[in-house]
Order: sequence, then structure tokens, then C-alpha cells
Amino acid sequence: MIFQNKKNSYLGFHDQLTGLYNRRFYEEELKRLDTKSNLPLTIAMGDVNGLKLVNDSFGHAMGDELLRKVTKAIENSCRADDIIARLGGDEFVIILPKTTGFEAKMVIKRIWERAAKEKVSSLNVSISFGYATKMNEKENIQEIFKKAEDHMYKHKVYESSSTRSTTVDLIINTLYEKNNREMLHSNRVSKLCEDIATKMNFDKDDINKIRTAGLMHDIGKIGITESILNKSQKLTNDEWTEMKRHPEIGYRILSSVHEFSEIADYVLEHQERWDGKGYPRGLKGAKISIQARIIAIADSFDAMTTHRAYGTILSEEEAIDEIKRCSSAQFDPTIARIFIEKVLGKEWK
Repeated sequence: MIFQNKKNSYLGFHDQLTGLYNRRFYEEELKRLDTKSNLPLTIAMGDVNGLKLVNDSFGHAMGDELLRKVTKAIENSCRADDIIARLGGDEFVIILPKTTGFEAKMVIKRIWERAAKEKVSSLNVSISFGYATKMNEKENIQEIFKKAEDHMYKHKVYESSSTRSTTVDLIINTLYEKNNREMLHSNRVSKLCEDIATKMNFDKDDINKIRTAGLMHDIGKIGITESILNKSQKLTNDEWTEMKRHPEIGYRILSSVHEFSEIADYVLEHQERWDGKGYPRGLKGAKISIQARIIAIADSFDAMTTHRAYGTILSEEEAIDEIKRCSSAQFDPTIARIFIEKVLGKEWK
């Protein structure tokens, strides 16, 4: 009974994943420490960069490992009297009694230095921090907390963007390591998209965007089980439902990075059909972005002629016949014709 009470007491004040104090304990402790004898009293707010992206792309187990690495860096950098708590999600807070802003900055510097030595898989550990200091009794401690939070978010705007961009590169590399066929396919689709856009007189900037979109169109497959990706037989209904999630996963990954936000829309729509029977949103005709319509043709042609998870690889002529047959149903008929006549140099009979 005594043991159970101790266990319940521990769980009541600690975060289960990291072992740090939780929000409940932090709030109680902040009230206790908010006294004249502890001035200057500094609050430091920390936020783990890229946690949601890691969870979406690699799964929550890797996200949990990232949080544990952050915890280790913070614990090994703080002093005995500092109070460290996880507020929830990706947010951490440190109460630093009798600590000036300069001294708090030195503690944060130590955390950053230790975090820089940590990795989760191939991903660097990155934390954005902000801090504020209560110098006299008249100041409201909650206003100090708000200042620390605002200071942290100013840092996070840049730091998190940089981390997300690096994480997207890692996701692409991880997907290609997982499935070499996907790398070759994406490179070929990228080149076909560039060729189609060139023949459609896109400007240089838009050609670069469609080339990049072609390269990243299947990035969402990082969230699909490897056994489904590499299955040589026809997918079951449940497996097909799982596979159809990849445009939305890709969209979430890319839309988190400002430089890829426009491309994210093309990736989301590349499995839509001209007749409105595609996925995930059932868009029809010109409601599908022209870039996504280009990717759809390039993706399908390459899949038919170079690799098939199951079924026979088609000859170029057979694939052309298939694109013609599906024109006005699966594919934009205008782009299909441009692809066959101007990119492949074949007649539209």
C-alpha cells in the first residue's frame, strides 16, 4: 500500500515519457519559488524543433526518442537547484532561482552544445529557447513566463524552419535507402515532368518547381509500411487503403516547410483523376492543379514502362496506348497529347 501510494505520488508529478516533472508540479513549484529570496528568478522556455514532422514521417517511437535525447541534454546542462519540467508535447520549461539573464543564457548555451552532439537516427537534435528574468517583487511571474515564451517563439521562427528543411532532406534519403526503386522512379518522373513543362512553355521558375515536385511526389511513402511498399503481389483492400494515404502524408511533410508549401499542393493532388474518381479529395478537371496533372501522367508512364509492383512491364507503345485510352478519364487530355506528341515524339492516332 505504501509502495502504491509512492508510485501514485511519483506519477502525479512526473512526465511518464521523460521522467521530468510535469506541468502540475511546475505550476506548484513556481508559486513556491516566487519569493524575494529567489530573485533574480529566470524562466527558460524550450521547444523541440521538428517533433511533429518526425512523428508524421518516422512514427511516434522516433519522436519519443527525440524527446528523451532533449531531456538528456537539458538535465546534463542544468544545476542542482534548477527545476526542469515537460509542459506537454514539444514544450519544456526550466525555473532558475537566483539566476540572472546572463547566467541563464550560459545554461542554455550548454544545453545547445550538448544537444548538438546528439542524434536520433541521422537527425540532429534542435531546441529553440527563450528566457525572461524577474528582477523585483512587483513583477508578475506569469508575465515573466509570457515574455520567455514570446522570446522562444521569435527564435523558433528561423530555427524550426531550418530544422524542417533538413528533416525533409533526411526523409527523402531514408525513403530511397528503404527502397532504391523509389529513388530511380522519382528521378525519372522528375525528368519527365520537366520535359512536359518545357513543351508547355512554363517559365524557368515553374519548370524548377515541377521538377522538384516530381522528385518529391512519393515522399509520403515514408509513412507506409515497408512490407506494403515492396509487396510483389496485388495489394489487399486494407493494404490499398493504407497506400492511398501517401499523398496526404507527403502534403503534411512538405507543407511544414515554407519553401515547399506550394509543391505540397501538387503532391497532395497527384493521384486525383480528370474524371473526379481519384483520391484523396476527388477533385475533377481543372480543379486539379496543372502541375499535379503533369505529375499524374509522368508517374503513370514511368510505372508502366519501368517498374510494376505486380503485373507485366509494358512496352513504350503499350504504355502510350494506355495513356490514350485513359485520356479524359484518368488524365488531362490536352497534357496527355502534348506528352505523347511533343515529349515522346509519337503520333496521336
